[in-house]
Amino acid sequence: MVPKLVLRLFLIGVLASEIWTQDRPGSLSSECLGSLLRVALNAEYFENKYLIFAVVDQFGTAQEIDETLAAQCGYTIEYNYWGNIEFRASIISCYTHIESDVYTVTIQIQAATNPDMKNALTHLKTVSCPYGPWHPRELVCETNYMEVSVRRNVPQITADMLQDEPEDWALAFPEATAGAVSIWQVVFLLPTGRKALLASDAQDAGYGLNTTDTRILLRAPYNATEAQLVKVRGVTFSAVRASTFYKQRWMILMVDTAVACPIDGMDYTDDTITWTIPKNLQTLSAGATSFNDLLVEIGVDLHKLSAREIASRKYVLSNNTDEITIQMPIGAEGGYYKTHVSEGQHGTKYYINLFLEHQWEDNRWGVTKHTIIKKIETPFKLVLPTITNNTNSSTRLVNVTVGTFLPDVELVTLTIDDTTVTVPEALQHGYKVYETRFPNGSKGYVIETPFDVPSIKKEYLTEDTRLYTLNVTLGFIVQPTHETFTVPVITISPVKDAVLPSAKGFCDDENLYLTVIRGNVDQNWLPFLSNLILSPDAAQKHNYGLDDNGTHLTIRVPLYAPHVLYEEIHASGITASLHLTMKDNSHADMIDFAISCRFSPKELIDCLPNGTMVITALKLAGLTDLETSLFVLRDKQCRPVMVTEKSATFIFNVNTCGTSRKFEDTVMTYENEVSYFRPGSTTPIYQLKCACQYIINETIIVQYSSRNNPAPSIEPGFGSLALALRLFKDKFYSDFYVEIEYPVVKYLKEALYFEVELLHSEDPQLELYLEDCWATTSQDRDSSPQWSIITDSCENTEDSHQTIFHKVDSDSRVKFPTHLKRFEVKMFTFMQDGNALLEQLNED
Repeated sequence: MVPKLVLRLFLIGVLASEIWTQDRPGSLSSECLGSLLRVALNAEYFENKYLIFAVVDQFGTAQEIDETLAAQCGYTIEYNYWGNIEFRASIISCYTHIESDVYTVTIQIQAATNPDMKNALTHLKTVSCPYGPWHPRELVCETNYMEVSVRRNVPQITADMLQDEPEDWALAFPEATAGAVSIWQVVFLLPTGRKALLASDAQDAGYGLNTTDTRILLRAPYNATEAQLVKVRGVTFSAVRASTFYKQRWMILMVDTAVACPIDGMDYTDDTITWTIPKNLQTLSAGATSFNDLLVEIGVDLHKLSAREIASRKYVLSNNTDEITIQMPIGAEGGYYKTHVSEGQHGTKYYINLFLEHQWEDNRWGVTKHTIIKKIETPFKLVLPTITNNTNSSTRLVNVTVGTFLPDVELVTLTIDDTTVTVPEALQHGYKVYETRFPNGSKGYVIETPFDVPSIKKEYLTEDTRLYTLNVTLGFIVQPTHETFTVPVITISPVKDAVLPSAKGFCDDENLYLTVIRGNVDQNWLPFLSNLILSPDAAQKHNYGLDDNGTHLTIRVPLYAPHVLYEEIHASGITASLHLTMKDNSHADMIDFAISCRFSPKELIDCLPNGTMVITALKLAGLTDLETSLFVLRDKQCRPVMVTEKSATFIFNVNTCGTSRKFEDTVMTYENEVSYFRPGSTTPIYQLKCACQYIINETIIVQYSSRNNPAPSIEPGFGSLALALRLFKDKFYSDFYVEIEYPVVKYLKEALYFEVELLHSEDPQLELYLEDCWATTSQDRDSSPQWSIITDSCENTEDSHQTIFHKVDSDSRVKFPTHLKRFEVKMFTFMQDGNALLEQLNED
């Protein structure tokens, strides 16, 4: 009976004519690498394609390769991150055709652009590799399987073959003698005992068990059930201790098919890789007592390196009694870098495919060839991108280079002012993005944007310098893993282009005006008067004028307003100043402006015809700690009747409070003075002299004549007129107080602007005359006291501050000027028994 094997390597050929093929020259390349063969796929041709690999058996049937079949039959498919794909096969894989030491494998590759593999193109590649002579034992440690093949021809009997110690295969002898005839079996030696499997059962368990005319082969995945993890001088091996036998009636053929492969042994520093492989493993050398190294070679991508190449790449190969050590610099020729992301951070790993071929001879097994293929991946190394600020103030462009990156990194988004946009969309926000390549193959990205885009923060630094701050976040994607990471880019560029605001001011009889001409650094600065933020609401509350058109900020403040400082008061005039401070958003002082003017002091002294003096004393700027309530006249018992934070008002008769009197010709002068004494001092630190002059013995000659009035053309009549009395905010009569703004706070001597309008009339021939107008302390028009403002359509001649009538012109609001009358009155207070009545004034 002819013995049968579950998987035999004697193939009768490949029926390629049954498979439709589509091939492109250069899309596939192959090479023979000792006991392995390799087919490389062109990365450009197969880019972005879905692939199915299969091997063609002796009947022309394509056997699709999955992970289990690959480890069982001796196939390896590897993809690297740069799109390179390669297929490797053991030359004694399951579907190899062997003829005269030439080993032929035919693979089929289906490539499609869709995962459903519709319209896939099929590529066939047949590779034939000669190999020989075989060593008595050859072990291959591939990345996904372990393989051992042993010569099975029977040697001549010699004296040195006598056994004096038990070996692994001898331990399996009881199972071999008890086994069935003409059946291949495998006995695994485990820590718990022996385990025998038929060849078919071993195949079902994921093992590959093959024979040729001269060799027996066992192939196992690293995670096989019977595999054991063995530590040898700190390095972990995956080991399978097995004996394979075939029993016939007249003999038993037993072969030790033990195999062991290292699964670690790598050490890394920041710049060095060290690979350590222990020698003389007990699993592979049971019974041997002497060892002799025949060959130690290393290589990259299954290509052996010469001694010169090893030295030029700065590899170090060490071989001592116990171990082989390979040291190499990270980044050495033959490997490649790949971008990775860890916890959102950009970094790299270095990859290289090393292999070691170690041949030795011992006194039990003869020559053993051990080939170890090691795919090395270094730990993640954080690489912070470099941000280079190339901003050139002469071009007024912010220019930043971010890098360096490997070619597998792509910039996809920019986050600008919390808005994330794609690179093409960034152009709409004023950002241009360029990719730049460096000689070593890496790349960077250039971000460019004008100074004036809204997202560039501008900050005033010094007198002539502004800071331009770019703050964007770049979003990147790594191909083909689609990992993502971000890089915040913040650059600060000082540019000498600052234009500070300037100011000019002037004064009229009643107000101080200050106009700030804005520069390019104060767009967000706030105007302050002392501690008051001069907002529109604050200006309205204090009856200040405020106009800001973006380029000019104009402020109007009345002379006797709380925020006016009085620097000097003399009989010749008052020196008053207005100080404006521009502050930034943090309320830090940035720049100060001031306007100082000299005013007539007449507003501080009012000499009434009835012999009453009204004196207002103002606090000076250099004496801010004065308490105005402690101001006194010559008679220190005379105190102010009205006090504010900055002023004190005295109202007294010329015959009281220590007032002196003197005569000069026809003028009688009354004099007094306001003083301030610090506690315990008899010398005043503040003194304001005041005087009132009255003319005596004056003769006024008035000439008059009479004339006849023309006869009236219209008979007088009686009726009701609809009138409106309004109080305006300034002399321009552009804005009047509305009901919710009453009561209106005004200071003594401050002007009040009134308007009376005749309503509901379209007759242009009518003219409104004001016959009488008076003020009271209550809403009762007939109450007392009263003070006449207009009498018989004229000013009150007894008033030292007479009413001023203003002309009315046509404008957008005034259609008939004769229907309106406008007049101006100074703010006053009523007196009773020498004291001021501080109620509200009402006008009728």
